[in-house]
Amino acid sequence: MKTYLALIICAIPAFVFGQYTDVINSNRPGVSKSAYAVGVNVIQFEAGPYYSKENHVPLQYETSGGGVDFAGRYGLIWEQLELIVDGTFQADTYTDNRSSIEDEYSRSNFKTLSVGAKYLLYDPYKNAHLEKPNLYSWKANHSFKWSKLIPAVSIYAGANYDTELNPFTPQGIEGFSPKIEIMTQHNFVSGWVLIMNLSKNRIGMKDSSDQDASDLQYIFTLTHSFGKKWVAFGEYQGIKSNFYADDLFRLGGAYLVSKNLQLDTAVTFNVKDTPTVFGLNFGASYRIDLHKDKEIEASNGFPTNKNQGKNKNTESEYYKFGEDLDTAPTEYKMDI
Repeated sequence: MKTYLALIICAIPAFVFGQYTDVINSNRPGVSKSAYAVGVNVIQFEAGPYYSKENHVPLQYETSGGGVDFAGRYGLIWEQLELIVDGTFQADTYTDNRSSIEDEYSRSNFKTLSVGAKYLLYDPYKNAHLEKPNLYSWKANHSFKWSKLIPAVSIYAGANYDTELNPFTPQGIEGFSPKIEIMTQHNFVSGWVLIMNLSKNRIGMKDSSDQDASDLQYIFTLTHSFGKKWVAFGEYQGIKSNFYADDLFRLGGAYLVSKNLQLDTAVTFNVKDTPTVFGLNFGASYRIDLHKDKEIEASNGFPTNKNQGKNKNTESEYYKFGEDLDTAPTEYKMDI
């Protein structure tokens, strides 16, 4: 593991290209993470309340309550680097129906709480503004390019924090534990974007029965834009662990209020009864944009913007929810 980590750290300086966008890029309303960062000196808050209800038929219990999921994101040093603090706090009522008299009690704690950093390793659009048409071949200009199937790729490394006697986590675990994640993003034409995440949480943790308490999660999010302000999405989340396993589905959308504010909503459900799951959430994302383009010295000795001469409406901008990258206006370049 240490060898792999060293190789990753050594490879980071080799990937130097920008990704700041004029419009907020949020990971809401789904739970997947975009491959792209918010940009240097951009502070972003993403949060929203939710309602949750579960009914476990074989074990004869049900839960009902709500909570809030939240994230704070900050870009620093390089355009590809982002610090993330995120989590979910839930308060609900647990009802045991195994006897003729219902037994109820309240629960509240963090279901998840983590801090880490994400880094963009590969961006297929980093040189899009440098591409020129082939003056000698119509076929070369209009043929399908297989390179467009290569996604943007980011890695995440961080730590989970779990409190003692937490009803939402495996029994007997507490403290910090490692978390790693791989994120990919395909930006297709006509406003379609595909996000894929693969994560391993609580690595090396053991529960009170000395069983592995880690979990593996994989998420697929497909989004599509409608006009300049509206987007819709569908998402699948798979969770595998000794403590809890599920296949969750989400549907929802978002509305761009301004270049720094986005509103969203989504519904979550599954297709099993161990337990059945239903959730409804509303949320918002807001950014404080302190980003400034770096200046470099031109041959005449005067400073000039490093992005001067670049077309900012090319595929060098990145969106989890977005329009056709060839035609989308600058004011609607979303990455939710």
